Order: sequence, then C-alpha cells, then structure tokens
Amino acid sequence: MTSTTVKQSETNLPPLIPRDILFGNPQRTSPQLSKDGKYLAYIAPDDKNILQVWLQTLGEKDDRKLTNDPKRGIRAYFWTYQPETLIYLQDSDGDENFHLYSVNIKTNIVRDLTPFQGVKAQVIDLDHEFPDEILVGLNLNNPQKFDVYRINLNNGTVEFNTENPGNIVGWTANPQFEILAAVAATPDGGSELLYRETVDRPWEILRHWGPDDEGGALSFSSDGKTLYILGTHDANAERLLALDLATKEETVIAADEQYDVGGVITHPTKRHIQAVSFYKDKLYWQVLDEEIAADFDAIAKIRPGQYSLISRDLADTKWIVGYLNDDGPVYYYLYDRQSKSSTFLFSNRPELEDLPLVPMEPISYQARDGLTINGYLTLPKGIEAPYATVLLVHGGPWARDTWGYDPQAQWLANRGYAVLQPNFRGSTGYGKAFVNAGNRQWAATMHDDLIDGVNWLIERGIADPDKIAIMGGSYGGYATLVGLTFTPDVFACGVDIVGPSNLITLMQSIPPYWKPLMAMFQHRVGNLETEEEFLKSRSPLFFVDKIKKPLLIGQGANDPRVKQAESEQIVEAMRRANKPVEYVLYTDEGHGFARPENRLHFFAVAEEFLAKYLGGRFEPATNIEGHSGIVQKF
Repeated sequence: MTSTTVKQSETNLPPLIPRDILFGNPQRTSPQLSKDGKYLAYIAPDDKNILQVWLQTLGEKDDRKLTNDPKRGIRAYFWTYQPETLIYLQDSDGDENFHLYSVNIKTNIVRDLTPFQGVKAQVIDLDHEFPDEILVGLNLNNPQKFDVYRINLNNGTVEFNTENPGNIVGWTANPQFEILAAVAATPDGGSELLYRETVDRPWEILRHWGPDDEGGALSFSSDGKTLYILGTHDANAERLLALDLATKEETVIAADEQYDVGGVITHPTKRHIQAVSFYKDKLYWQVLDEEIAADFDAIAKIRPGQYSLISRDLADTKWIVGYLNDDGPVYYYLYDRQSKSSTFLFSNRPELEDLPLVPMEPISYQARDGLTINGYLTLPKGIEAPYATVLLVHGGPWARDTWGYDPQAQWLANRGYAVLQPNFRGSTGYGKAFVNAGNRQWAATMHDDLIDGVNWLIERGIADPDKIAIMGGSYGGYATLVGLTFTPDVFACGVDIVGPSNLITLMQSIPPYWKPLMAMFQHRVGNLETEEEFLKSRSPLFFVDKIKKPLLIGQGANDPRVKQAESEQIVEAMRRANKPVEYVLYTDEGHGFARPENRLHFFAVAEEFLAKYLGGRFEPATNIEGHSGIVQKF
C-alpha cells in the first residue's frame, strides 16, 4: 500500500476496505415473494461466484439454486402469477439483446421464451387474471420497433398481438389484458398519449406532450374507465393524474411543486393507487390509501433507514420491506400485515457491517447563474481538510444520484478522497425546468455546474485545488473527457468509463430501437442533420490538443449504446499527440461492467491510477482471475 501525501503514522486512518467487499457480488439480494406467499426467491452467487436465482420455502431452511447461468450472472428476475414459474432476463456479454427465460421451481426446467437471435425482449405486463400468459415487446420484424406478443408460459407459444406503427415506445394493457393505451414519440421531440376503446378500433390521441414536457401511461383502473398517467403538463414537476376516459377530465392524485413523482405503489388486485414517493434529498412516501397507512407507520419503526416496499403476495398479507442506509448493507424484512409484526430475512452484504464506512451528506450550492444544484458529499475519515477530491459524475444524463450506500463513494473515501456527486442541470427528479435547463448544454452550463461544485469545495476548504479528479460512467465518462479538454487546468486526472468522445458518431451509432427517440435526443443535445458543427464543438475528441492531465478509460467491447469506437478514437488521438492515456477494454462487457472479475480488475487499475496522481492510498492489485481486461498504456 502506498501514498504520496498521506502517511499512516501521521494520521488516524481507518484500515483499507478490500475491493472485493466493495465491488464483489452480494451474498444475497433482490428477495421476491411468490404470488401465493409460499416461497421466497433471491439472487446469490453459486460456488463459481456467478449470480443465480435461489429458492427457499418461506420459513424453512431448504435453500436451493434454481438457475445455472454459465458466465454473466442473473441480475433481473420476477415471479409470474403461476405459483411455480419464475422469469429472468439475460443478454450475451452485454449486448442488451435480452432474452426472456422461464424457470419451473419444481422441475428446474429452464425455457428460453424468446429464442430469436439479435432480438431484444421487453416485458410489458403480467396479470393475475391471466396467469398463463405474459405480454412482451419484441423487435422481431424490425430492429427499430417493438411489436407486442403474447407468450404462453405453459408451452412457450409466441403469438403476435399488436403492431407498432413505428413510433410507439411504451404499451399499457387494461384489466382484460388487452393493449388499449400507448405512448408514441413525435417528430418534435415530444410524445403522445394514445388510447383505443377496443383492440379493433383506431388509436386516438388523448394528449400531446411537447419536447420540454414529460408524460406517460401507468395503468388502468379495475373497471377500465380510468387511466392513471404521469405528466409535467400544467405544472413544473411531474404529477400523478387520473384520466377519466369518458370525459377526458384529469384529477390530480399526487403532486409536489418541486419534485417529480418517483415510485408508485398500486394494489396487487384492485389496481388503485396506494402510495407515491418523491425523491428529494432522500426518499419520502405519501400514503394515499388508508388501508395501508397503519402498515407504513409500522414498517417505519422496524429499523432505521430509508424504507421501500420490495415485494408482496397476491393476498396482500405478506410484504418484503427493504431498509437502505448510507453506511451499511440493505436489510430485508418479512412483514406480516395482520399481526403488524416483522421477521428479519437477511442483509445483502453483511460483510459491510462494522467496517469504517462514512456518511453521505445531502448538500446544495449555487451555480454561477443562480440555479440551485443539489448533490451528495462523502468525506474520508482520519485526514484533515483540504482533501484530495474526486468529482463523481452520474450517467444519463437524464438520471440523478440518490442517497444511500454507494460502493464507489465509499471506496474513494476509504482511500482518502472527498467525493462530490452533483445533480447538475439536466438531472431528473427536480421538475422539468431543471431538466430543460440542460437542453443543448452538454459541455456548456451542464459542465459549468460541475466546475461550480469544484469551486464550492475549494472555497469551503474541503478540496485541495491541486488534487481534484473527475470520474464517471456513460454521460459521466463524457463529462470526464470534457473536464480534461474544456477545463484542462482544473483536474489532476480523469477516469472515463464507457463515455462518448464524439457526439456525432455517438448519435450515428445508436441502437436501431432508439431511433424513435432520436428527435428527443436531438432536441436536448443538438441536431445531427443540421448542426454537425455545433455537435463537433461539444465533442472532446476534437480538443485532444488541450489535454494536459492523465486519463484512464474503461470500455466494454459489446456496448450497444457507447460503441467501442467512442473510446478508441480518443485513445488513438491522444496517443498520436503524446498525451498520457491508459485504456482497458473488456471483451465480454457492454455498457458497464457486470461481471465481478471485471469490476474488481478495473477498480484496481483505477485505484492505482488515482493514487499516482492524487496521492491517496491503494490496495495493491493481486492476480484477479477470470477478468477479460486488455490494458494499454501510452
């Protein structure tokens, strides 16, 4: 272990937390109750450290492995309304062409329900009244659009259901399991809410959202007469509304002036809205159904932490509740509604308990134009300020950072760095004005928000101005490249994970099924057809000559969103210009690193890289078996 600025003897530094604890697989996670309440499924590694779906009879210790994924590990699964059938999704080495697999818990027979090469499956709906079927979107006939198919869970029959005219990006089924609502992308970058009274009637437009608004369909009421929708129209923040399909009148169910509606809890059989969340600095619940008010009061008292309803049985007598903390694992409890009692199930990473983890503090600062930027600050233990600092930028950019345990933030803080995670303009959750403030502002005011965050840290004596790095994935990777090219004197180094370097080639190489969203993308970023010079002016690739500081890039070879060429073209440009760059390509990954071997390898490389240029501590890289990384240094 080494450090150029932090000396163990002069400080009260906590012990190094091993990378495999922070970035390895969880022990158990994602618990889900079967709809009959008899079984508990969860994800856990097998003896080869590959994530599989496991099963236990509720209350028993008969845990057994259900799946046998050979390499990538299962990260998404759910119960169907057949008591003995689970569904999981899996792609091939990160290509995002997800297949849908069913697993019978009695026979362990696995069936590929969508055995089509180069085709992506999207789950649309399941319904307790139609337990033998699932509605799935498949781009089988045209890679650019997803038609609706009805798949029989008993025999695997795939039946064509509803044709996509080419612009529909979301489907909603009514209580009779018929597709009667949809959301279509429009040429202006907005969207339309479509509805038809019956499957043989033409679609009608119920509402148009312009390019600066957001909206969508959520679900139908049990009688099919009301459509629950989300929308920012007539308000700044996204509201939850009940749309009367006869009168076309809308009634507000839940709203906040500043924050968008987050999660929505719907009754499992009666279909009415029971609770809504708003993500402010943390998660806040608004209970709408008095039938569950006492339950929410009860689960709030089970243990500290930010709680969420994770799963429930069809009879609605048993819930699984998860409790999130910023300095420890997620704790899962089985809650009995009748007795208002709870039973601890497990935590996802018990090895995090009693480790020197640190709190994540919500903060805010003013951007140079007066806009309030919210975010989170994580500080190291055992060192006095000013700290070497990492500006950790989220992806999207139409996403946001949230409060809670963050392995990257904890890893960096443990190595001696302060970590700032800003929700810069363009981030979601804070209303449409905040999102729209980021329109056409890539590498402009969106980047100013990041620099203003750096200045805020420096002014408060938190950050050492000579030892600040910028790091992130996807858009955060792009922001890293912008940081080293547009503001070359601010950062000591940068770490880019699957970030685009050229907005022109990024837009030219998007997956075909993103084509309906291209108008929205061009409205918010820039028009590929008419503004090539503008996009070029916001692309770090063309400003490589300005780079002064070292760069580390990590890339997945099968990334369908940010192609391998996005990283390799800037690596090549830097190599030609004799700029310091390290490049790691993972041959079996896509948009991010799913396999723990690859995560552990990349963060080992990144840790040593940051220590070299910021002076923090690092855990020496040992022989990490099974990773696919190819390292190049120039």
